[in-house]
This record gives sequence, C-alpha cells and structure tokens, in this order.
Amino acid sequence: MQKAAHLFSYRPYWAKRFGTASQLPMSRAEMDDLGWDSCDIIIVTGDAYIDHPSFGMALIGRLLEAQGFRVGIIAQPDWHDASAFEALGKPNICFGITAGNMDSMVNRYTSDRRTRSNDSYTPDGAPGKRPDRAVIVYAQRAREAFKGVPIIIGGIESSLRRIAHYDYWSDKVRRSILPDSKADMLLFGNAERAFVEVMHRLANGEAIDQIRDVRGTAFMTQQIPDDWAVKDSTHVDQPGRIEPHIDPYAHEAACSTADKQAATGDADTKVVQFIPRVQKTDRSKTVLRLPSFDQVLNDKVLYAHTSRVFHLETNPGNARALVQQHGKRYVWLNPPPIPLESDEFDRVYELPYTRRPHTAYKDAKMPAWEMIRHSVNIMRGCFGGCTFCSITEHEGRIIQSRSEDSVIREIEAIRDTVPGFTGNISDIGGPTANMYRLRCKTEAIESACRRLSCVYPDICSNLNTDHKPLINLYRRARSLPGIKKVFIASGLRYDLAIRSPEYVKELVTHHVGGYLKIAPEHTEEGPLSKMMKPGIGSYDRFKQMFDKYSKQAGKEQYLIPYFISAHPGTKDEDMLQLALWLKKNNFKLDQVQAFIPTPLAIASAMYHSEKNPLRKVDRQSEHVRTPKGEKQRRLHKAFLRYHDAENWPLLREALKKMGHANLIGNGKQHLVPLWQPEGTGENKGRRLSGNANSRPKQKLASSRPGKSTRARTATTTKRQPPRGRQR
Repeated sequence: MQKAAHLFSYRPYWAKRFGTASQLPMSRAEMDDLGWDSCDIIIVTGDAYIDHPSFGMALIGRLLEAQGFRVGIIAQPDWHDASAFEALGKPNICFGITAGNMDSMVNRYTSDRRTRSNDSYTPDGAPGKRPDRAVIVYAQRAREAFKGVPIIIGGIESSLRRIAHYDYWSDKVRRSILPDSKADMLLFGNAERAFVEVMHRLANGEAIDQIRDVRGTAFMTQQIPDDWAVKDSTHVDQPGRIEPHIDPYAHEAACSTADKQAATGDADTKVVQFIPRVQKTDRSKTVLRLPSFDQVLNDKVLYAHTSRVFHLETNPGNARALVQQHGKRYVWLNPPPIPLESDEFDRVYELPYTRRPHTAYKDAKMPAWEMIRHSVNIMRGCFGGCTFCSITEHEGRIIQSRSEDSVIREIEAIRDTVPGFTGNISDIGGPTANMYRLRCKTEAIESACRRLSCVYPDICSNLNTDHKPLINLYRRARSLPGIKKVFIASGLRYDLAIRSPEYVKELVTHHVGGYLKIAPEHTEEGPLSKMMKPGIGSYDRFKQMFDKYSKQAGKEQYLIPYFISAHPGTKDEDMLQLALWLKKNNFKLDQVQAFIPTPLAIASAMYHSEKNPLRKVDRQSEHVRTPKGEKQRRLHKAFLRYHDAENWPLLREALKKMGHANLIGNGKQHLVPLWQPEGTGENKGRRLSGNANSRPKQKLASSRPGKSTRARTATTTKRQPPRGRQR
C-alpha cells in the first residue's frame, strides 16, 4: 500500500505562536480573549460543540490547531439567513462544513419518515436545531456570507452522498452532494490526512481548484485530464445490454452498428466495436467511469451496477479514481485515504480536548455526550461488510487501532479529570467491540484484496483473528487504580469471538453488566444472505459459551439480541419464522429496528433497484424481494413484537392469508391469542366475536429476567453511536 506523509510531519503554520485554546472559540469575544483578529478555518457543524474526540468537529478542529491554524466553531447556526455565518468574521483560508456525527435526514426522521421528537446532539435534546440536508444548506449560507471563500464539505453526510445516490426520504435518486452544495471540495471518510494536507497547501498559496491529487477528496471538473486512461465501468463489470447513450469520450465511442444493435436488440446483427488498446496503463493514472447521474436516475439496473463497482473500489491499496458525469461536468473521486498508523491515531486522540461541552451551553444536558463521556474509542473501521451499515462507506474496512499505552493514558485522564466519574468506564471499543488489531496477515494480500467482507460467507483464512492484544488491554484497564469496572458496550462480532474462548471468558467474567448486546439481525438465510451476516448457528455457539462462563463466574447474565425488520430479501414467511424463534427463546423486544436505506449502502441499492449488487448485475440477474409498502413494513415490525396486543389484529389477518391460522390460539404453541384485551388493537373495547369465553384469566407473560428477556433496541439508531461514526 502507498505510504503517506506522517500526519504530524508538516511544518506548523505561523499562527501556532498563539498557543493552544482552552476551548475552540464560538464567539468574537472568545477570539479577542485569545488575541486573534481572525480565524484561519471556521468549522460549521449541525451538532452542538462538544470538545471530545468522539465528535468530528472537535477532532478535526484540535488536529488543525495542532498544525498551527486558528480554528473557530459555528455550531447549529440559524440557517434561515447568512448573518449567523458571519459570527466569527471571514475565515482566512476556508469554511469546513459538516452536518455532524449523523446524516441530518437519519438524525431527524424515523424509518417511517416521521419526525423524531428529540436530537441527542443538541442541548437538552431539543429537536429542530438543524435543517434537512444540512450540508447543502450550510454551504449555501456560508457562500452568501463570504463570497470567494473556499468551502470544503465533509463528515458522514458528505461521505454517503458523494456520488449519485438513492434518497429514501424523497424516494428518488439524487445528485452528488457536491453540485447541490456548490462546494469547492468534498472530503470523504476519516478526513485527517486530507484536511491537513489541503489546509497546508491552501495556506501556502495554492488555489483550491488546483488541488486535484489528494486522496480522500472529491471535486467537480469540466474534463478528464489527457494523461489519464479512462475505463468504462460497464467494461469492468458488464451489467448486460443497456440503453444507448452518447459517449462523451470520442476516442472510446463504439461504432454506429453497435449503437443500433443496443437500441434494437437485434441478436443476429454482428457488431464491430473499436476500442483503443491501452498499453499497460498505470493503475494510479486510470479513472473508472461510472454511469452518469441521468443514467442511474432512469435505470435501476445501472444503479445497482454502479453500487457494485463503487464498493469494489474502496480498498486504499488498489482502488482507482472514479468519475461520474452530472450534466456537463463530472464528479471526480480520488482513491480513499491511507489509514492512520497507530502512533498517528494515538496523537490525534491525545490532543488537548476538554472532554466536555463548550461552556456557552452552561448546564444544558447533552444526551450524546452523556452516553460516551466515560468511554474510550480504541479503533475505527469494520471489515464485516454488513450491507445495511454505513461504516464501510465512511471509515473503510481496514482496522486502525490505537496503542495499548495510549488507551490506558486516556482512561487515566477520564479518571482524573472528567467531572462525575464514579470509577466505571462505560465502553472501550469502536464500531465493533472485538476487531482491535485484527487485520490481514500480510500487507501484500490486504492491498490486493477486493472482497466486500472478511467474515462472510465465512471468516477469511488470511484474517488474523488473534484476540490476545484485546484481552491484554481489557486486563490492564480493569487493573488500574481507581477503576471499578470496564464495560463493553460496542456491538460484538460474535462469529469472531467464538474463535477465542479466552476472550469470551474475559468478556463475560469481567466486562458485562448483566446484559450484553449482540446483533444476529435475523434467523433466516434469505435476509441474512442479503445482509452478509452469519447464520444463527454462530449465535447459538456464542450463547453456549456466554452461558457457560457466566455460570462459572456465578453471575446471572443475559444476551440482548438486535433484529432488523423489512430488510431487502425478507419475505413475510421469514419474519414469521423469526417471530417463532423469538417466542421459543422467550425474547420480548421492547422496540425494533426497521431497515432504513441510508445513502450508498449496498442494501439501499437492493431496496431501490431490487437487484443484488453482491453478485454480477444484469437484467436477468437475481430479483431481490423488497418490503416497501407501509402495510408490509408494519407487518414485519409486528412480527418482531408478536407479544404486543396492539399488533395482534394485524398478525391474525396475516397468518390467515399465509395459511398459518393454526398459529392463532391460546396455547403455548400459538403465536398470537384468539382474544383481544380491551382498549387495544383495532377492536377497541371489545373481544373478537365468537370467542367471548376464550380469553384466559392469567395475565400476559412476565418480562422479568429469568422468565423472558426484554431486549431493547433503539429504533433505527442502534448502530449510529456518537463516536464519529454512523451505521
């Protein structure tokens, strides 16, 4: 893999003489106190400013400060006019725009497209403090405030919308966020390397429209440089016969005979297609041309094909640049950034954060901060490749891990400096709890790999699954003076955990607070194959180990399983089988996670196109059954909450239509009873006709531990924790 300049090897900008700010300024008065006449960079964010490395604006702000730049923060500005964007004056170098730690649409709307009643990233959880499509709105207002100042967009919202993408909330394919925001540059993924390099180059006098070679950046361009070889994605991964279109690259155009055949579908017509020979082109100077915005807008097969090709070009070791035409211009994506080395990662997380909200918020409660204030991020990235998850699109598949010493120093800092610390570390983890220091066995294989997952359909033989470094970290952390308990709250990859019984024993004996969250997601092969998740057998093996070590430790502990309803590839019968499994295992879910098609996710491409991008896509390829209608999505959620009387009328109706009326009754073998409690369901205040005497006298089954396990999953946000990531 290509080596990158060390993140802290740049000569500091001259403003470093001002020193380190106790907190990055949010007002002119704070700038005056620091002796600043202006800011070099102003970061505009949709989240409240919390000076903690789990929040993107703080991490980037402190990193740029360490490079010598003066960084100001405009947090959750009033977007209705440009005046709020003038609060800190004109930035000397650029505006940095982010929607915050979550996509603004996911943040504001549920899977049913209903408005959420709170926002965890806002003081006191108040809703409505950021606009829909916040990056676009903020970028436009910043441009109005100070024309001519470069605007750079980044964060999860920009990463997930960097090319044409299906947008669930408008139910259509939208353009890349670049032309809609009119930004000068987009930074995707974890943007430390890109932001630092771009800032130093801008500070040295380069124009932003001349910076075109930084990995992890995207921009608009009028043309493809002459010294670049262009490959059409349909030649790399043919999607089958497509509708003819005008080829903007004259030297690659097919002859008119080929166009005629494509248009008429005449199988007997012989085609002569002139494609120039490229003499062993340099891969680093080859750009892959994706179908244009107009094509993917009107052709779902091409949309699925684009998704497949895009995800095959995400490994920093072998990814090529991508280009997608939007009107008369092109969105150009450079290859992904090179992952941080451990010493770089350590220094980023050990910058002088206050680890608390800005003092301007006074005593306001910050729900997202309360959740992570006593937790430590030890790694980033995920090689699981779950198709519904946004981590891969943003953080990549290569695991970046901090050193053990760095993690211990942060735990000690929490112990010694964070108000309200009682001795309990709420989590040491990341996107996945147990991928710390797990990577490919050799860098050569890792750089050449194009697999979408290292653990599906089985764990790759080239993957290092040694949990000993993580075990040692856990043991060292829990032995620190003043530390009572170290919990593990990040999602656990149990198919990896069962490879290390020693890890499971350490976890269960010392790091579980009665309940452990894991995510089987489903029990049936149909939906699991579209999620790229292991079969339920892995869960069963992990549960056996969990119960065994809990018993050895003399503890009564329970697994909390997460499941997804209405995922592409799910039939009504699949949800019925899952409901029967839940009933058999005495699980009663308080809430359920309904599938949300987030931009760029593979499962979102399945939802929109009803094709499977995990395999080669053409017009005859696999059709993916996709629950879309409101009634069917409600039914799938109802199966997960089979015990809720409000769902019984819907389930009875569905079971009869499915030919499973035998599952309706008052026995233990039945899924839903014949009777309906008063004031519930569609039969408010009355029992079902003909069954007046069929209502049992006993109460509904208890949900106390030991009799049944009440599993709690946050609707649609369970994998969107505030540690700078969104799943």
